Amino acid sequence: SKKTQKLSDRATFTTLTFEIFTPFVMSRSRGDPNWLKPRGVEQRNEGLRWLREHRRASLGGASEQGIVYFADDDNTYSLQLFQEMRNTQKVSVWPVGLVGSMKYESPMVKGGKVVGFHTGWRPSRPFPIDMAGFAVSLHLILSHPDACFDGDAPQGFLESSLLHGLVTMDELEPRADNCTKVLVWHTRTEKPKMKREEALQAQGLGSDPAVEV
Repeated sequence: SKKTQKLSDRATFTTLTFEIFTPFVMSRSRGDPNWLKPRGVEQRNEGLRWLREHRRASLGGASEQGIVYFADDDNTYSLQLFQEMRNTQKVSVWPVGLVGSMKYESPMVKGGKVVGFHTGWRPSRPFPIDMAGFAVSLHLILSHPDACFDGDAPQGFLESSLLHGLVTMDELEPRADNCTKVLVWHTRTEKPKMKREEALQAQGLGSDPAVEV
């Protein structure tokens, strides 16, 4: 778009543009619900492949330094988020606002460790976390050459399909004041749906009202 081009022209950082098409078998038909098939699998995996190909040559050196984050055009970000993820050693995590029919979804932290997840849907998933809610060190990506997103993962398990091969829950690094601050939001031009939030509130398990969304 013209706005994207203007931003790129003003940017002081280096960008690479790829055009990766979604395979026909992974494409949704007209009228299919958004959740029917995982989205962005090929594009994210191509990004991981590129990093491994172009940063592997000097493994252990400066080319191994960096953070991998899967940003999306339907999210809004606080600039503070990128400071929070800067010192990621393995996988850092934080809350995401207005997602999953909730005020927010978030890791639950005790004593500086992630002990569970505040989510309204299938909390038994290995990593019930939104794509916008974690970052991975480049070193970890390069040292696990087979880790990728599984296009055949069940609904809601796409993030887990990558993370389970990289880290355990005990190794997750909580950010944003031990996951008490929301620094990224799913933003759409419609009123957020809160059906899971309302269901949890009816059970006395709703989102913490002290967390500003």
